[in-house]
Amino acid sequence: MAGLLFFIVIQTKKFYFWKSPFSKKTMNIKLHFSKALFLLLFFSSIVAFSQETGEENYRESCTSIMVGRKATDDGSVITAHTCDAYYRTWLQFVPAQKFERDTTHKVYWGTMHTHTAWSMDKVELKGEIPEADSTFAYLNTAYPCINEKQLAIGETTISGRKELENTKGLFLIEELERIALQRCTSARQAIETIGSLIKEYGYGDAGECITIADKREVWQMEILGEGPDKIGGVWAAQRIPDDHVGISANICRIAEIKTDQPNNFMFSENVFEAAKNLGFWDGEKPFKYWEAYGGNEKPFNIREYFVFNTLAPGLNLKYDSPELPFSVKPEKKVNVRQVLELYRETYDGTEWEMIRNLKVPSKRKNSEDNTVIDTIVSPAAHPFMATEKRDLLNALQKDIVAWNRPISVQYCAYSWVAQLREDLPDEIGGRLFFGFDVPQLSPRIPIYCGNLNLPESFNICGQDHFSRESALWAFRRTNRLAMVNWKIGKETLVPEVTKEENKLFDELDFVEKRAVELLKQDKKNLKNGEKTQLSQEYLTDYSNTVARSVIDKWWELGDDLWVKMRWKF
Repeated sequence: MAGLLFFIVIQTKKFYFWKSPFSKKTMNIKLHFSKALFLLLFFSSIVAFSQETGEENYRESCTSIMVGRKATDDGSVITAHTCDAYYRTWLQFVPAQKFERDTTHKVYWGTMHTHTAWSMDKVELKGEIPEADSTFAYLNTAYPCINEKQLAIGETTISGRKELENTKGLFLIEELERIALQRCTSARQAIETIGSLIKEYGYGDAGECITIADKREVWQMEILGEGPDKIGGVWAAQRIPDDHVGISANICRIAEIKTDQPNNFMFSENVFEAAKNLGFWDGEKPFKYWEAYGGNEKPFNIREYFVFNTLAPGLNLKYDSPELPFSVKPEKKVNVRQVLELYRETYDGTEWEMIRNLKVPSKRKNSEDNTVIDTIVSPAAHPFMATEKRDLLNALQKDIVAWNRPISVQYCAYSWVAQLREDLPDEIGGRLFFGFDVPQLSPRIPIYCGNLNLPESFNICGQDHFSRESALWAFRRTNRLAMVNWKIGKETLVPEVTKEENKLFDELDFVEKRAVELLKQDKKNLKNGEKTQLSQEYLTDYSNTVARSVIDKWWELGDDLWVKMRWKF
C-alpha cells in the first residue's frame, strides 16, 4: 500500500502529471488541480494513522473532560479519556482476587503495546512490591480505567520538562492507575496511594495527568519526575469544584497550590523544595505548578479553550489570554450526551476548522433548472488529515491548511466517557460509553462496573495487523474508507452514529431498572444460601449484545462504502 504514495507531481502550467519512480515513463494522465488534490488527499489518508504516531503527536494525544456532580443534569460525576496514539486496543475485565500473605505484585513496563490479552511480548519485569490482601475487579484497558467500586481514572500525557524524567523510578503511569483501581474506592484514596508509591519506589515516566473520579468528586492529578539525581517524583492534585467542568489536554494546568485548602488540594511534600533546588522557582514570586514544572508558555491550548468556551460562553474567554481558569461553571447543566458530542468535535464551521480553506467550485441545478456554481469545501478534504498531507497542501499554497488539534482524531486507539452515579448500586451506577477508533465516526458501547466479560473480539489488538477477529478493525476499516470522499463518508456514518446512540439511550433506563430488580433477587438468593449473579450476567449480556450488533453493522457499512467509493479512488 505504501507504494501508492511514491508518485511525483509535475506541474505544467494549469495541469499536473503523475510520474512513478518505478517506471522510466511519465504516466500520461492529465489532471486539473482539483483532481490532483483529491488523489493526493486519498493516498495520504489511507496511511494517516501510521503517519500520526511520532513524538510530535504524543504531545498532542489524549483528552480528558471532567464534570462535577452539581454540574451534571442527573447528579453523576464524569471523567473521560481518549487514547490518542499507538497503544493496544485489546481490553478485558480482571476479576477481584484474594492473596496469601507475602504475595508480591509484579511491576511491568511495556504492557500498553502487547497484541493480545495473554501476550507478554516485549514486556519487561521492573520490580515487585507487596501485594494487597485483596483487590477489586477492574477494566484493563491500555490505561486501566474503572473498577467495580465506581472509581474511574482518565489520562493525558503532559510531558513537562524533559530534565525531570528519571527512568530509574519503578512506576509508569499505567501501573499506578492499575494499583489504584485494584486497591481504592475513592479518588482521594487513589491520590494518596499513588503519592505514597511514588515516594517509596519512584516515578519513571514522562509528565502525566490522571483525572480521578468517584461517585462524589473528580480530581486532576499531575505527576512528574524529580530529575536525574533523585528517584522519586513531584505531584499536585486539584479538585474540580462540584459545579464546574474541567479538562486536561496534554498541558500542565494546575497553578497556585492553596496549602490551607486540603479539601481542594493535595500535593507531594517536596513540591516547593524540588522546584527551588532544580532552579524552576526562585522562592520569591508566586508559585505556579504549571510554570515551574510544565515547561510550557501557557497552561492551555485550543482544546481547553474550545470546551470551556462551548459550555461557558458568557465568560468571554480569549484564546490569546496568558491563562484560562482551571475549571469553569457551565451556564447550563451538562448532559452526558453533550460530553459525547464534545468528543466528536473537529471545530466544523468555526475559525478553527482545518479544512475551511480547501474550497472548489461545485455545479448544481436551481429550482428553475439553471446551472448554478457554488464554492464548497472539497469532498476530498476531511478534518483528519495527516501531517504529510497538510505539509503537501501548504507547499502548494502557503497556509491553506492550519493545524488546530481537534478533539476527535484519526489516530485514536479507543475512547470512553465514564458516568459514576451515587444513587445506584456500584454494579449498575458506574458505566462507560466506550468506542474504538475515531470518536466522531464510531458508535458507543455501554460497559458497566458489574460486567463480567467482553466479546472475544475485544481480546485482540488491531494496531499492527488487519484482522476480522479484532473489534477495532470493524470501525477502523469503515472510518478510513469514509475519508476517501468526506462528503459521502460523513453522510453515511454520522447518521448511523446518531441512530445507534439514540437507540442506546432509549434502552438504558429499562435495562438499568431491570438490573436493579435482578440485583434484589441476587441478594434474596444469597440470604437463602444461593449465590447468583443475575444482575451482572444481565448487564454483561446487554453490553455484549450491543457490541456485537454495532461491530456487525460497521462491517456492513464498510462493505457499502467500498461500493460507494468505487469511482473515488
